[in-house]
Amino acid sequence: MQQARLCLNSGGGQVPDAADAARASWAATPPAERERILHQAADGLMAARQEIVDLLIDEGGATFGKAMFEVPFAANMVHSIAGEARRIQGEVFNNEPGLFSMAVRRPLGVVAGISPFNFPVILSLKKVAFALAAGNTFVLKPSEETSLTVLKLAEVFHKAGVPAGVFNVVPGDGPAMAKVILEDPRVKLVTFTGSTAVGRIIATECARRGKRVVLEMGGKSPVIVLKDADLDYAVDTACFGIFIHQGQICMAGSRIIVEAPVYDEFLKRFAAKAAKMTVGNPRDPHTVIGPLIRTSQCPMIDGKVKAAVAAGGRVLTGGKYEGNFYHPTVIADVTPEMAVFKDELFGPVAAVTRANDAEHALKLANSSVYGLSSAVITNDLQLAMRFALELEAGMVHLNGPTIHDDAIVPFGGVKDSGSGREGGRWSIDEMTETKWITIQMGKHPYPF
Repeated sequence: MQQARLCLNSGGGQVPDAADAARASWAATPPAERERILHQAADGLMAARQEIVDLLIDEGGATFGKAMFEVPFAANMVHSIAGEARRIQGEVFNNEPGLFSMAVRRPLGVVAGISPFNFPVILSLKKVAFALAAGNTFVLKPSEETSLTVLKLAEVFHKAGVPAGVFNVVPGDGPAMAKVILEDPRVKLVTFTGSTAVGRIIATECARRGKRVVLEMGGKSPVIVLKDADLDYAVDTACFGIFIHQGQICMAGSRIIVEAPVYDEFLKRFAAKAAKMTVGNPRDPHTVIGPLIRTSQCPMIDGKVKAAVAAGGRVLTGGKYEGNFYHPTVIADVTPEMAVFKDELFGPVAAVTRANDAEHALKLANSSVYGLSSAVITNDLQLAMRFALELEAGMVHLNGPTIHDDAIVPFGGVKDSGSGREGGRWSIDEMTETKWITIQMGKHPYPF
């Protein structure tokens, strides 16, 4: 890898120096040229697909299926984002005769991002590609667990024609690198995906320094199964939402709230499907549950599972682990007081709660400090739309899983799940500055 040009992780200020030095020339690069380079980078991702897949499996513990999905999804995302370079729009105002008044959008300059381990290709490049399309340079701090994967992405972008200093990767100690990013006044925006605890620190530090910040933080997303739902489909949807990538996804549907008339039957089918999932070698295409990213996660998760059982919950399948492998777990009769209902576990544990009726289900869904994603499985259109409006979440998916993404949509959460949005024109708005410009036609009359 050409790390010498891509990674400056020791000198602290070197990376903002490089990004700042490249800022003016990249902002002056015609949008069509920025678009062309991003399209080439997307093609480069597909050309390097197997190497990136190997890194995702070896470094991040991704299963074969998840890794094979992530790379083409990211490539298509970058292709879509490339077109945003041409779609940065302003506005013209006609409030005053003889005055040509307009609002234009200009790049911020240097943008910094902090990306997580779980989807390092998608969640890094969503930040990077939008920033580059808008004419900004970028400093990216990847997770310590998946730095090699992100360095490979930077190599692909460099080969596609991204000039030196435009896309910088700074692997290394998280707090040390974050300190550099947060304290450098040339960094105008910090975009972060990660835990709520770290996100709050970043938000505080950015506020102290007057920096913009976009936060996509934790989640405890509900899947609501109403009494009229197709139960087999509801089971498939719920299983995908919590067990893909071992539940290590901010959008994971970890709280499953089922209306009383179908609660027992749903549990029976759901636990039976979870019990059949293959746990083991992530390179085996049949494996559904691979290893968790850190050995310390399993005992932490297991402690909260055991606490739920002690409080009246029932483990229908799973509830055990070996090494980094936590078996897919279904806990029935979960109540809002239990940690498995309240806390983000980042593991393959589904907490299932009985709702007396639809109103109770909505109340249970909203009884969380988080508000990222949510799902409702029902054939009642009127009820579905009311839930869509009243659920306290940044994203609501009717008859689909909590896990969904697209390059052009406003992705993000409310409450302790974050602020700001990523995707489409929302990312462009966050990553540009609005400037008001007027042109006086003729001479303006003055009172003195």
